[in-house]
Amino acid sequence: MALGLLFAVLGLGAAWQAASYSGAGGHYPMVLGLFLTLCGSLVILRAARAPVGAARRLVDAPANMARALAASIAYVGLIVPLGFYTASALLMLCLPLLLGFRRPLYTLVVGASFIVLVWLVFSVVLEKPLPAELWSASRFGGD
Repeated sequence: MALGLLFAVLGLGAAWQAASYSGAGGHYPMVLGLFLTLCGSLVILRAARAPVGAARRLVDAPANMARALAASIAYVGLIVPLGFYTASALLMLCLPLLLGFRRPLYTLVVGASFIVLVWLVFSVVLEKPLPAELWSASRFGGD
């Protein structure tokens, strides 16, 4: 229950802070903060409905959690050398495989859709610069 409360409070704080941003730049972080608040609230409700004193595992699939953590660390490390979109595409293609998902066409469609959505949100709607791609001219003194 404490973890849910922590998430809910952090989400509310992020949404509150995002409300002070000027223009449309605060909409995305506000939605993320509210989503985090919702998730924290669901954790609180689940914990409140659970039997008191019942033993629970911290992680249902520790091997998958370790794989996801390793992939996340690799992703963060690859953003600067490869670029945001390339690193994100690699994560979206590799993470399902690491977690045992074996439907390549579905993985490709979801990964491509995610990259297009991220591009639309950050580059088109918010007009926020992201780390340049490995092959972009700005990496080689152009731009």
